[in-house]
Amino acid sequence: MAQQRIPCLMMRGGTSKGAYFLAADLPQAQELRDRVLLAAMGSPDARQVDGIGGADSLTSKVAIISPSQRPGIDVDYLFAQVVVDQPRVDYGQNCGNILAGVGPFALERGLVQAQGAQTRVRIFMVNTGQTATALVHTPGGAVNYEGDTVIDGVPGSAAAVVIEFDDIAGSSCGALLPTGNLRDVIDGIEVTCIDNGMPVVLIRAADVQRSGHESAAQLNDDAELKARLESIRLQVGPLMNLGDVSERSVPKMCLVAAPVAGGAISSRSFIPHRCHASIGVFGAVSVATACLLEGAVTDGLAQVPQGAVKRLAVEHPSGEFTVQVHTDNGRLTGCGLVRTARLLFAGQVCVNL
Repeated sequence: MAQQRIPCLMMRGGTSKGAYFLAADLPQAQELRDRVLLAAMGSPDARQVDGIGGADSLTSKVAIISPSQRPGIDVDYLFAQVVVDQPRVDYGQNCGNILAGVGPFALERGLVQAQGAQTRVRIFMVNTGQTATALVHTPGGAVNYEGDTVIDGVPGSAAAVVIEFDDIAGSSCGALLPTGNLRDVIDGIEVTCIDNGMPVVLIRAADVQRSGHESAAQLNDDAELKARLESIRLQVGPLMNLGDVSERSVPKMCLVAAPVAGGAISSRSFIPHRCHASIGVFGAVSVATACLLEGAVTDGLAQVPQGAVKRLAVEHPSGEFTVQVHTDNGRLTGCGLVRTARLLFAGQVCVNL
């Protein structure tokens, strides 16, 4: 059978990169669509040598985008995590890094028309039913990718893509604190289960006899720790309204410790079995949010600034990720962040089914 050619843009969004497709260019039936995505990325294969995936969970991602029929929304965005070494596509989470490329993609593909020097693109996140606004630089009526914004985990600088989230609390689990508690005890370890855009289980590093400042490589080689974290993860899945998570990439596990570089908190995030070289967008939002909750496991570790608008730097193995949170009388009212994105190539991906 001849190879099928499917229009595709490859884009870097934040600290990830992935394949961006128009929904209309993919099969509508999910089973067939998953086969196409697996073939396109080269899964299952640890090297993804027969596809365009980068042999890493951070580079085996897909955005499926369509014009929205929802009032006040420009585009619908469905995120797909294509598992590298298994024949599986996971739709159980959002990806805020790939989200950073959705606005530029919508403009590149003519789903949205540029409006002056900066264009607002309203995005519905299909995975969780939440909305966000991306502010994209469009001088001269086209996306501008060049700029002086630097984010840790990406070399050089680029134009900022500001993302403002509407209410994302409980987007996957149904509540900000899905177990109903600020702390739960699992396997004798205190944890905070939180979902402000990403289901995350927070554990004080000291409670598992770690510093929380280890390198990602050190933690990836720590089989004993990873086994303990996985035991806790499997138990909290049902408590967080996620059901059996043995085959899912959520919830994320995150060790927290006092900051060492002037930030709000130090983090070591697992996705879910490998330590992230940095931290995911929504993971950082959930961690930053936990820092505001008196009684969470972050209490006593986090350094939280004063004021209704707070910028919390979540430290991670390769730098920091700043989350901006808005509060009103101690209540979280909104959050946002700054990312960058870049178009890497535009063309067709060829697949055999």
